[in-house]
Amino acid sequence: MSASSSSSSSSFSSVKLSSGLVSQARDAASSMRRSVAGQIEYWATLGRIAEASGLTVSEAREAIALYDVRQAAPADADPLDAVETDFLAAESNGRLAQAVRQTVLSNRRQVMKAA
Repeated sequence: MSASSSSSSSSFSSVKLSSGLVSQARDAASSMRRSVAGQIEYWATLGRIAEASGLTVSEAREAIALYDVRQAAPADADPLDAVETDFLAAESNGRLAQAVRQTVLSNRRQVMKAA
């Protein structure tokens, strides 16, 4: 069979993934009513979007670290602690000020369009 006919006969490919990732995908998929493969495809799409939007490696690592910390937090943890952690992280690296500036500019544009 030629390469072109074998690739056109199936739109699926097999890949090896760590059992930890598959387990995490299984857990996430059940609450989102996705298949494990669908969950991994969803995560891959988010990753592609993050890369295309210019998210830096350090920003991605920070977001993953914060997510992992939240996932490891006890179920009875105060959700305001997570908000405060995010706020302090955003404040310390300048993202908070940048987000505020973008919101103000966006609001000004909306007011100008409405006028």
